[in-house]
Amino acid sequence: MLTAGVARMQLTPFWGVELTGWGYYLNRTWRRVHDHLYATAVALDDGSRRVALVALDLMVIDEPFTRLVRQLVQEAADLPGEALLLTCSHSHNAPAAGGLLGVGECDPRYEDWAARQAATAAILALRDTQPVQMTAAGVDVPGLTFNRTRDNGPTDPRLTALRIDRLDGSTLAAVVNFGAHPTLHTKRRPFDVSRDVPGEICDRLEAAFPGAVCLYIQGACGDVNFSPEFGEPARCGEPAESLARAALSCLQNAAPMPSPQIGACSSIARIPTRRWTREEIERDRDEALRRLTEDDISGWRETLGRAMTNRPDDMVARHGDERKAVRAMCRFHVEWTAKMLEDFESRPENLETEVQALRLGDLVIVANSAEFFSSFALDVRARTDSKELMLACYSNGRIGYLPDVHDIAARSYAAWQSPKYCNQFPFVEASGPAMCEAMLKAIRGARSD
Repeated sequence: MLTAGVARMQLTPFWGVELTGWGYYLNRTWRRVHDHLYATAVALDDGSRRVALVALDLMVIDEPFTRLVRQLVQEAADLPGEALLLTCSHSHNAPAAGGLLGVGECDPRYEDWAARQAATAAILALRDTQPVQMTAAGVDVPGLTFNRTRDNGPTDPRLTALRIDRLDGSTLAAVVNFGAHPTLHTKRRPFDVSRDVPGEICDRLEAAFPGAVCLYIQGACGDVNFSPEFGEPARCGEPAESLARAALSCLQNAAPMPSPQIGACSSIARIPTRRWTREEIERDRDEALRRLTEDDISGWRETLGRAMTNRPDDMVARHGDERKAVRAMCRFHVEWTAKMLEDFESRPENLETEVQALRLGDLVIVANSAEFFSSFALDVRARTDSKELMLACYSNGRIGYLPDVHDIAARSYAAWQSPKYCNQFPFVEASGPAMCEAMLKAIRGARSD
């Protein structure tokens, strides 16, 4: 018999913690709590195998965060690490628990506390289970998003939902998966703590299922935002309304899974990258040092600004002063080059990162640590025969944007800047396909477990 448990712990940061992902060295400590952040866990047991999923209202986590959570859960609940998936909503109105250079300072005390809160949620969910049945379904929801890297570029419109019901028919938990950058609240309320659109979706589903908790899993949104019109106050609630309505509709028309089996698979993928050249590093360093020494801000949009941000003038607006914005970007170049020069000639070119899959009956959740591009998500979907598939990005660690061939050739923000604030080498054309293969292998492993 399938059993399940749920639990939720708060992640709202204490005073003085910075929010992340909005610009360089902004000191964006929060001022108000618009809505609280949570670690929400669901655990499932089919009698022979247990797994747990923890959805975190954080921008990113790193591998040490994941290791600590897994260690605590294994000690308290005897759940192996490969069976515990940690995934972030990627809200930019939340702290990071895994440092990204320059875009929000991490507080070690908050990181440790947040990891322990996440572990507590998983432990409580594992310890308090009851008989359940599951229903999963998916539907395309077009028209809400756009590819921000190119005109008419690919997006993944698939919404996938899971409902876990008690035997009396009431809903214990719901899980929803969709891919779009959750930054609508960031633009309107940059100093507020908020779950953004993922939180609004969860609130709507919890209202529809009284007594249930909802988990949001962020999909492939490295190159995808909600459409600009939803930034208007009168329309900002439309994405959550549309996605929650789609989730409810597709679940209502789906039949419960008969005798669902649980499985898990985790492996280390070796993703090819390209070593920075000394010339590339020193070019950034020399320009930054010169501009700082001479207090020179001329022509910065064509040099510093070209790859450091999608929209250079947004940096000026966020800093409130052009000179301050340029100096912040120069500071970033000095700091990233210093870090990279420590070992760039001896560091392995392959990047090792975890890929994980959980099988929940007819549904498979496949996870990686990247800001995954849509074309890769569509490729994985096309090559798996899983009845329902969720892609959980921003999971178990952070390796930054994983761009496709278009962005690599363009040396875009995703291809050129992200490796710098992640202290990594840039990805190459073979990187995305290698990740896709690793994900497909993990899916097969979870289904055969």
